[in-house]
Amino acid sequence: MSTPLLRLVVLYGGVSAEHDVSRVTAAHVLAAADPAKYSVVPIGIAKNGTWVRNDKVIASLADNTPLPDALDIAGTVIDPLRELQADAEGAITVVLPLLHGPHGEDGTIQGMLELFKLPYVGAGVLSSAACMDKGMAKVVAAQAGIPQCRWIEYRDGVDDPRTVAFRAIEELGLPLFVKPANLGSSVGITKAHNATELDDAINLALRYDDVVVIEEFVSGREVEVAVLGNESPETSVPGEIISGSEFYDYEDKYITGAAKLVIPAPLSDEAVREVRELAAKTFLAMRCAGMARVDFFYEEDGRGWLLNEVNTIPGFTPGSMYPKLWQATGIAYPDLIDRLVTLALEAHRRRAGFSTEH
Repeated sequence: MSTPLLRLVVLYGGVSAEHDVSRVTAAHVLAAADPAKYSVVPIGIAKNGTWVRNDKVIASLADNTPLPDALDIAGTVIDPLRELQADAEGAITVVLPLLHGPHGEDGTIQGMLELFKLPYVGAGVLSSAACMDKGMAKVVAAQAGIPQCRWIEYRDGVDDPRTVAFRAIEELGLPLFVKPANLGSSVGITKAHNATELDDAINLALRYDDVVVIEEFVSGREVEVAVLGNESPETSVPGEIISGSEFYDYEDKYITGAAKLVIPAPLSDEAVREVRELAAKTFLAMRCAGMARVDFFYEEDGRGWLLNEVNTIPGFTPGSMYPKLWQATGIAYPDLIDRLVTLALEAHRRRAGFSTEH
C-alpha cells in the first residue's frame, strides 16, 4: 500500500486590505508545489469571512492545466474545522497560511491552528502578533539591542493627536513616515513633508488601525534578507530595492512594478556579513519560525544597519523578494516550499511534546 501524499492546505484571501495580494501569492505557490509530493487543497477566505474550498483549482492541478494569475474565492463553502481536520486516508496535513495582514499574519489564524492541533508553516502566535504590530516589534527589537530608526507611537483614544504630531516634528524632524501599526504591503503608509500632511497621514492610517507608528525619515538604502529555519536560521544573500517612486509603496510593489530589485545587493563583504548576522539575530529575538523577510535601511556614512520591519508571511508573487533571494542563494522555488513544510512539521512535533498536565 502506497503512502498517501502529504495534504497541503493553502489558505489565501482573507479579510484584510491585503486580500488581493494574497490571492496572487497563492496562485504562484500552488503552481510551484510538487504534485508528486503534495495533495494540495486551496481554501480561500472571502472578505466577509466565508471559507471556500476552490474545487476548480483542485481540478486544474489534477489535470495539470494552467492556473489564473490570482485565485478566485469560489467553490464549496466549508466548515473550517471539518475541512482542516479531514483525514484524507491517513495523510498528514500541513497548513500554509498565505494571508497577509490582519487576521492572517497577526497570530489569529495561527492560534486557531494551534487549537486544531495542526502543523502550519511560519511563525507562531506570539511572534506573528509581535512582528505584525510595528510598534510592538520596535519595542522588542530595542530590548534585544537591534539598531533601528527613531519612532513615536500614537494610540487613538489614548494619546492627544496634536501633542503627538508636534512632538514627532520636534523630535524626529521632517519628512516623516506614518504607518498603521498592523498592516503590510505598504497599505496606508504616507510620507509627510509638513504638519498638514502629517495630520492627513495619521487620519489615513487610522482607517486601518487604531495604533499608528510615526518614523523619522532615513536617507539610506533599502536592503532585505530572507531567513529560513527554526532554532538555527539560515540567511540568504541580501537584496536591494531601488524604488521607482518616492518610497517603496503599494503601487511600486504590485501595480507598476517600477521598483528595481538588485540581487545580490552591491555591498562589501563586511556589510553582507553584518546584515546577515543581524537578520538572524532579529529572527531569533522576535521568536520567528519557518520563514521571515527582515528589512533594513543602510546608512553607509551614518549609523550603518537599521531594522525597518520583519515580515513573517512574505510575498511569494513573481516579483516578491523572498523567493528571489533564496533562488539567488541556491534554493529553488519548489525546494523552498519543501523546506518550509519540513520546518512546519519539526516545529509542530516540538510543541506537541510539551506537557499541559501538572
